[in-house]
Amino acid sequence: MKLYYSPGACSLSPHIALCEAGLPFELEKVDIRAKKLADGSDYTAVNPKGSVPALKLDDGSVLTEGPAIVQLIADKAKAGQLAPANGTMERYRLQEWLNYISTDLHKSFGPLFAPTLGDDAKNFFRERIAKHLGQVDRQIAGKDYLLGSSFSVADGYLFVILTWCERLKIDLSGFANLVAFKARVAARPAVQQAMEQEGLLHKA
Repeated sequence: MKLYYSPGACSLSPHIALCEAGLPFELEKVDIRAKKLADGSDYTAVNPKGSVPALKLDDGSVLTEGPAIVQLIADKAKAGQLAPANGTMERYRLQEWLNYISTDLHKSFGPLFAPTLGDDAKNFFRERIAKHLGQVDRQIAGKDYLLGSSFSVADGYLFVILTWCERLKIDLSGFANLVAFKARVAARPAVQQAMEQEGLLHKA
């Protein structure tokens, strides 16, 4: 398998999942702004959406969208290692979290990366993000991870979102559960491996 990624972007989530699963994979860095690969070729030939992540499977097919990719990785890993079994209520809880992180949290961050966005608009999105972070903070009270005591691919995704807070000057100090969660996930060897491979450890 080959993961197309941009350092520190949401593609870090499937990168973490691959490291956690211990599956063999290659990395291909993408220049998101230019839509180019390292050899200068057109990334949209791989993923017409032009975004990361994309995962090329061994049969040559390409899967896009992080929540779908991490579930595929989880299903290729040892049973129960990164996701509950398909068809169980616990799996639907995982999908519930992946959808919430993707649509409510992740999408609220997008405008803050736009250099032309005005301060009033940025404050609007920061307030929206804080509301969602508070929701998650309350739901993980007393838990090690989103689903309880076991790490899942949803935790890797949430962790990546939380790493953006520092870059965007979003204060997490009022969310004690999230601060503890972020430190807990950051200490995992597979997370350290993925971040090192993307050149992020010196920025953490």
